[in-house]
Formats: sequence, C-alpha cells, structure tokens
Amino acid sequence: MTSESTNAGSTSDDRSAASDSPADRGNLRPSDAPVLGPRPVYRPHIDTHTTRAFRRPTGLAGSFAPHTPGAATPRQDGPELVNRPPDTVLAEAFGRPEGSTELLQRDPDAIDDSGASTAPADPWRDPESGARLGAPAIPTPEPQPLPPATRLTAREVLFGGRVAPKALIVLAVVALLIGVAGGLIGRLTAEATAPLTSHKVALQQESAINKPHGQVAKVADAVLPAVVSIRETVGDNGALGSGVVIDGNGYIVTNNHVISMAATDKSGRAKIQVTFSDGTRSAAKLVGRDPKSDLAVLKVDVKNLTVIRLGKSGDVQVGDDALAIGSPLGLQKTVTSGIVSALHRAIVETPEAGDDSAGAFDAVQTDAAINHGNSGGALIDSEGRLIGINTAIRSESGGSVGLGFAIPVDLVQRIAQTLIRDGQVHHPQLGVSAKTKQVENDVLSGAQVADVQAGSAAAKAGISEGDIIVKVGDREITETAELTVAIQSHQIGETVNIQLIRDGRRVDVPVTLESD
Repeated sequence: MTSESTNAGSTSDDRSAASDSPADRGNLRPSDAPVLGPRPVYRPHIDTHTTRAFRRPTGLAGSFAPHTPGAATPRQDGPELVNRPPDTVLAEAFGRPEGSTELLQRDPDAIDDSGASTAPADPWRDPESGARLGAPAIPTPEPQPLPPATRLTAREVLFGGRVAPKALIVLAVVALLIGVAGGLIGRLTAEATAPLTSHKVALQQESAINKPHGQVAKVADAVLPAVVSIRETVGDNGALGSGVVIDGNGYIVTNNHVISMAATDKSGRAKIQVTFSDGTRSAAKLVGRDPKSDLAVLKVDVKNLTVIRLGKSGDVQVGDDALAIGSPLGLQKTVTSGIVSALHRAIVETPEAGDDSAGAFDAVQTDAAINHGNSGGALIDSEGRLIGINTAIRSESGGSVGLGFAIPVDLVQRIAQTLIRDGQVHHPQLGVSAKTKQVENDVLSGAQVADVQAGSAAAKAGISEGDIIVKVGDREITETAELTVAIQSHQIGETVNIQLIRDGRRVDVPVTLESD
C-alpha cells in the first residue's frame, strides 16, 4: 500500500516538472491552460466473506509467500473437512478387487505370440463399429409380490389400533357429511312431492238407488238364465259354443256344428257339458241333430230351468232392436246389442273337416257383435223373445264386423219340435246341383243346373242340364244359395212351380218335391 502511494506521488512530480519546461510551454499548450491533478483512488467496499477468501495469508507482507518444498501445511484459518471416510472404506470402494491384476487402462496394441491382437474390441476406438446395447451398469431388481392384504374387522378398525386416530376422525367426518347431505336431499324431495300426494283426500261414490234401468238391462237380466255355455270334448280335443233352454224338461237347442265332433265320434270318449248362468254344470245327451239346418237338441237332467220365450219370424222387421247373448271366445253371459239389419238373407254353409254341417236357411242379419263361441246362442228382440239362433258371421278378419246371421225362430221351432219328437228331420229335395257362381245375362240371372240326379224329382219333371232356374214358387232365384234355401222352405210332397230359361225361352215346370 505504501509503495503504491509513493509511485503515485512520483508521477505527479514528474508531470509538474515537465510542465515547467520551456519547450513544453511553447509547443504543447498555452501558458494559461489549467493543469489537471491526479485522479482520486476509488476503493470499493469489500465484504467480510470476500476478504476472508482472497486476503493475503497471515504473516505475509509481500505478494507471494516463499515456497518451501515438502508437505503442504494445512490452513488453520479455513474450514476443516468433516465426516471424512476412513481410508479402508475409500480403498474398498475405489480400489482394485482382491486378486485382480486387471488394469483400468488396457494396452490397445497388445498382441500374443501368434501376432494376434489381445486387446478387447473397443467400439470407441473403432469408427466402423455399430451401436449396441449392453448390460445395465446396475442390475434391475425383480419386483417382489406384495404381501396379501388382511381385512380388518370393525372392532380392529375402531379399537385395535390398526388405523390411525386421525384417519378415524376423517372417516367419521366424511360419514357425518354424507348423512347430512342425504337428509337434506330427502327433505327437499319430500317437500317437492308433498303437494302431489295427500292423506286427506277421500273419494266419494254415489249410489243410484232409484235409477231406472234401461230396457236392454231388463231384457238381459230376464234372458241370461235361459242361455247356457256348451263344451264338447273328444279326448284332448274340444270346442265351445252356446245354447238356449227351450223347454222346462231340460231340452236345449244349439247349432249342429257346436256338437258335431262329439256326435260323429265312434270311440265312445265324447262328452258334452252344459254350464248355466249361475255356474251349475251338467252333462248333456244328444237328442237329435239336423246338419242341413245346422240345428241340434240336447237334454240335461236339471230341474227348475228358466225357459226362453219363442217369438215369431213374421213379427220381426228390419230396424228392430236385437240382443245377442252367448259365450263368445268362452266368455259366458256376454250381451251385445244392435238391430235387425236384414231379413231373408240366403245362407248356405259348406261342410268342413270334422263338421258335417251344411245349413241352408233364410237368415236374420244383425249388426250385434257375434264371434266364435256365440254359435247356438240367442238373438232376442226388445221384449226378450227369441227371434233366432246365432249361427254365422261374415268377416275377412275372422272377428265381428257387424255382419252376423241367425237361423229364424220359425225354422228353429219346427226343426227342434221334430227332433224332440222323432230324433231326426227330413227335408224336401229337388235332385239337382247348380254351378257355384250365378249365371247372368242382360235380362235375367239365376242358378244354372250343372247335374241332374237320375230318378230325382227334377229328372221326373224334365229338368235337364244347362237349364237356368230363375224362380221357385213365388221366390226369385239369383244365385245357387237361394235355390237351396227356396227348395227347403217347402214341404215334402208339395208340388212347386219352377220357372227356368231353356234355349232362350221361359219355361214353367211343375215339380213334386221328394224327401231326402
């Protein structure tokens, strides 16, 4: 520090001396130019840590300490090394393995006696070597399976000390919060639905003690006990239908197709059972049947029966109220209402497998609903009198479409009376078969004769094949069904005038009908 000050002072004196030189005064600057003094020395502040790290060692006055060969003397004023590992540990960690003579640096030019290089391949020294993967420096330990978890019981969780108390407190708080939230939601839900339900509402009903019942209700109540349900069975096969009590001695009229399966059975297993409106059941026996009118009469051994009243076909008019009562689809005591839609509707049934019914009759047409199971049931007027036996429907779907047909009561009374008396019925017969379609021309339509039975009433009267029958008695014939119905409406042995077209001429032929 002293020498630096001395040098600075010397420099100032030299500058002053030079300024006093005549040559300098005349050549460098004017004599009145100011003379600059020396710059002050700036000594920045040095903190204690910097001073300790970079100061001159203690005991030295110069720039460098004299070099003394030998072991270096550790500094006494610096931090001492702490936690230094023992020499044996360092030797074990960084020394050559015991018994090994291998050097860390292998001679790359080492060769054996044969002149071949013994130096290991070193990819770092071979620029042509490719990249390769080697074994990891530290082997990866195989994962050890976790020990099986043990399920704690509630006692162990709460009192066994297996769960930390803080965790139990957290669980308790969470459970409490869940309970509070559930209670709030339940309360809000109950409050939201409370206006929709009430225990204070009591629905009241009114009695109609003095209510007058309509005519349909009165008629149905009076006639229902006279209409029965009929079930026929042959082994595992069966069929359902309806019937009407027509006599207090147990006689019931129904359709032939309702009991035809049992009537034609030869095995002796056929059974017919009748069920009355009050649920009473009774076995029935077949009195007689008539396939050509599709009627049959049964008899049951039951006393005190309700008998239906028989009306007359002449009193029935189109538009009259009508009720159909029976067991459609097995539903007993079913009542449907409608009107009489038409009269003298010619209906001819076609025999089917297991059913020999070939009924031909002038039907009463009604729009009262009639379905399968109504067969044999009653068609009654507004006074409760029988005006027909429900027999057939016409429908493309198989169900009721308001086109139902009933056998008129006059024919029912005549056939049933004959069956009860004789057990069988005979019908008049012409002895011809007509084509299935009607024959029409510009003037007339009728049923064309397709075949004439030898020795029949038609053959005896001179009716031949190809004749077109247009009238039987007073009834016009427009189709084959009307021809069959017209013939059966007369009596056996009765002479009937038949009008026909032959070779374009109208011919009247009297025919005496014979029995079938």
